[in-house]
Amino acid sequence: MCGLRKMCGICKDGAEMLIQSFALAIDTKCRSRDAQISSRAHHRIDPLTMPVPDPVHTDDLGIDYSDIEAKYAISYEEGFDNVLVVDGVPVIDNAREGRLFTKISKEFARKGVPIKEGGMHMPYDEASGKSKGYIFVEFASPEEASDALAAMHHFPFDAKHTFSINRFTDIEKYATFDETYVPPTVSNYTPRPHMRSWLADPAGRDQFLTYVGEEVQIFWNARTGPDPAFARHNWTDLYVAWSPHGTYLATLHRQGLQIWGGSDWSLVRRIAHPLARLVDFSPNEKYLVTWSNEPIVIPPGAQQGPTFFSPDDEGNNLAVWEVATGHLLRTYSVEGTTTAASGEKKQMAWPQLKWSGDDRYVARVNPGQAISVYEVPSMHMLDKKSIKIDGVVDFEWCPLSDDELSKIKEGEREGDKNSAPDGTREKKTGAARVRENILAYWVPEVANQPARVTLLAIPSRTQLRTKNLFSVSECKLYWQNQGDFLCVKVDRPTKSKKATFCNLEVFRTREKDFPVEVIELKGEYDQVTEFAWEPRGDRFAILSSSDPNLGNIGPGITIKMDVSFFQLEKGKNFKLLKLLKEKTTNAIRWSPKGRHVVLGSIFPVTKFELEFYDLEFTIDPERINTHTAEWGSLVQHLATVEHYGVTDVEWDPSGRYVASSASVWRPTPEHGWSLWDFRGQELVKQPADKFKQFLWRPRPRTLLTKAQQKDVRKNLKEYSRVFEEADAAEESHADKELVAQRRRLLDEWNAWRKRVRPEVQERMARLGRKAKGGEEREEVEEWLEEVIEEVVEVVNV
Repeated sequence: MCGLRKMCGICKDGAEMLIQSFALAIDTKCRSRDAQISSRAHHRIDPLTMPVPDPVHTDDLGIDYSDIEAKYAISYEEGFDNVLVVDGVPVIDNAREGRLFTKISKEFARKGVPIKEGGMHMPYDEASGKSKGYIFVEFASPEEASDALAAMHHFPFDAKHTFSINRFTDIEKYATFDETYVPPTVSNYTPRPHMRSWLADPAGRDQFLTYVGEEVQIFWNARTGPDPAFARHNWTDLYVAWSPHGTYLATLHRQGLQIWGGSDWSLVRRIAHPLARLVDFSPNEKYLVTWSNEPIVIPPGAQQGPTFFSPDDEGNNLAVWEVATGHLLRTYSVEGTTTAASGEKKQMAWPQLKWSGDDRYVARVNPGQAISVYEVPSMHMLDKKSIKIDGVVDFEWCPLSDDELSKIKEGEREGDKNSAPDGTREKKTGAARVRENILAYWVPEVANQPARVTLLAIPSRTQLRTKNLFSVSECKLYWQNQGDFLCVKVDRPTKSKKATFCNLEVFRTREKDFPVEVIELKGEYDQVTEFAWEPRGDRFAILSSSDPNLGNIGPGITIKMDVSFFQLEKGKNFKLLKLLKEKTTNAIRWSPKGRHVVLGSIFPVTKFELEFYDLEFTIDPERINTHTAEWGSLVQHLATVEHYGVTDVEWDPSGRYVASSASVWRPTPEHGWSLWDFRGQELVKQPADKFKQFLWRPRPRTLLTKAQQKDVRKNLKEYSRVFEEADAAEESHADKELVAQRRRLLDEWNAWRKRVRPEVQERMARLGRKAKGGEEREEVEEWLEEVIEEVVEVVNV
């Protein structure tokens, strides 16, 4: 009833405004007519010939109201389709109306749906003099009103007000709603394609994608070899990219992006960003960032709406989009090159916008000045201001663990939006609390202030930990993928300033007060060129070298690297696990499941090798569980293989297979791809001219709890027996098919010989040659001489 009363009130206010407009038009018309009559009164009029007015219409004076009546004829279904009612507007007095209207107009224009000039009307309460919390908004056409409804409905105007928008005609319709029940018409159900149908594969196979020439193909990674699943010619103009969970496939074109998905690979969304060159999905696939080296240009008559650029976006080249709706959220201006403090031009870092692990925030750095954090999807700056940090160089978000993501997902399903007492984003899910997002940034030495690394909680902006550093030339931030550790690689110059050496500062973010462990790298660790955490583990690997030619590689020069594995001792600090000296490796590729690692020598080196290692190799699993093995003795080299010209190495999501590829986008002599198992045995080798890309399809995180995963590992022998039986049945079926195929080919051959033999005999007879009744036989004699014993007798003469 309250809703109906409010709608009736809105209709009443709207009707009053229409009546006022109608009366104003009549008054204007009458004044014009009176002026005409007044001017005629100056002329001499004969009273005998003057007509006597009709006493019934003495006030009309012969005025024709048909034009006014036609102009202000009320037709709720047709005349006001371009009028919207915006609820949730701040309640103000008349003095603040102008500023409020200006701000509302800017928000609508920023979404590409400008309001008609003078098209806002706000009703007021006569008793209090305050507005009623809603306004009437008029647009140039019903189409623009529809776009505005789609773009601004549920739009967060500020922290306390969110727009709720309806059509004026809908309010009138529902205010006079007929209470007679009419059964609804049921439309035919059209099922949508399952966006994650590949996960239901009975064999549990992964998929991978290849881009060769102008054709993109998707394969199943079957045990017997690649099994084609889908192919399309001219599917993309530049390259393709998977979303983080493998739900979507993005293709880049001159007109913008296209997003595909489902079992039939149907078009899901179009992103109208012409000449886009780079694309980046948010961690949970809710949002998308695109960048073009060409600034946005709005041609005359360009289509407007929530999914298109508006005139306010002109000149920018970085855009944020919502994947589910295709709506444009915001644009920025980003140059393709940046200028360092030294004045040196550097290539633009990508991604320019970095996402928090839960997709709630996105941030960008203004080098040397501040970090701007935006709330999503409103894209309003957090607390309406940037985080000012003098000299800031770079930052990284802390990833969320699988448990934290599960709790957040569970809270979203249950609709639990509770916040902590201090207003921070700490959701309560049962007895568990999800910690705030953490942002790590570093600042170089400025004047007399030391360099520092800081952990900052978002959105509370609480400084959780700060570590001061001295004599620093460069820092790199590396988060472990579960957010348990942060490693800061600190490069420091030597006393002579001619070389550098490296230290590692490891933050333990799951422990109280965030303790920091310093790992001193001396001697052979002069320069660390590569660092990589073990996924879901407490180990990391580094590549280091003291070669003076490092960084100035010339023809015929091979840089030797040392590979070091570190592991966290139980209850203690990180300790060197294994040191591999004099390697040509320049890339570390951990298995997504941990334990196994590939050390690659990839482009631009001249020696192309892949070395496979197992860090827990043993035939007795109890040695691993009880930690009885000697420290570092379980690190085992499995194989060394060669892939000439390799440019990329990538593990599949299961951690069982490795793909190495040589792309035409790099100047390598041979192009193509190969598949290896985790032991380094080659399974598939596929040379391909004009080969461009090989991409494994990512998987979403598992839905199994840790207890369920532990139970699966415990009963792995039972599950493996089922798979072994399936493999044996498949092999038997394949063998039967092979035998049947060979038998069919032999039968076809014999049938053909039987059919053509009479023709051959007849032809031979016509030529006067004797036809052979059977196969020609030839006896061949071969003499073999075998020396059994040879005696040499020397006779003296």
